[in-house]
Amino acid sequence: MTSTIDAQVLPTPTGPLSLLVHEGVLVAAGFTADPGEMHARLAVTLKALPLRTVDDLGKPAQAVRDYLDGDLFALDTVEVEQPGTPTRQRLLTALRAVPAGTTVRYAELAERAGLPRTAARAAGSACAQNLIAPFVPCHRVLPSVGGFGGYYYGSPVKQWLLHHEKAL
Repeated sequence: MTSTIDAQVLPTPTGPLSLLVHEGVLVAAGFTADPGEMHARLAVTLKALPLRTVDDLGKPAQAVRDYLDGDLFALDTVEVEQPGTPTRQRLLTALRAVPAGTTVRYAELAERAGLPRTAARAAGSACAQNLIAPFVPCHRVLPSVGGFGGYYYGSPVKQWLLHHEKAL
C-alpha cells in the first residue's frame, strides 16, 4: 500500500483551513481552501507522495473544531512534524510552547529557544516558514516595534486568531 498525504479542509470564521496528515502526524496546516498549496510547500520526500482528500482526519480536525468552540489549548494536543535545522527545531518547539492568550516578541522567542537575543531574525524566519499554522502558533509573535507584523495568511487572519484567543 502506497503512503499518502491525507487532507481535509475545514471552515473557520476567518476562512478555510487545510490540514495535511502523513501517517497520523500533522505535517501542514494553513488558511487556504486548496490543500495542494500546502502540499507544494512540504519537504521533497513528502511532496512526492500523492495527496488524497478525506472526509475526516480525526483528532486534528476535532482539535480545530474544539479550538473554534473555545478550547484554546486543543491544538496543543495534536502531534506535528516539520523539517528544519536543529536551530529551527528549537525555535519551533519554543513557539509551540507560547500559550494561547499570550504573545511574545521575536527576540523573546529566540531567548526561550536558548538562543541569543541576536537570533531574533532566525525566529522571524522560523515563523515565516512555519508549515503548521495555527498549531505551531506563529500568530502569537509580534514585532518589537509594535503592530501585528507580517503573517503568511495575512494580517486579518492573524488579528482574528489573536482576538479569538483574547491575546489583544
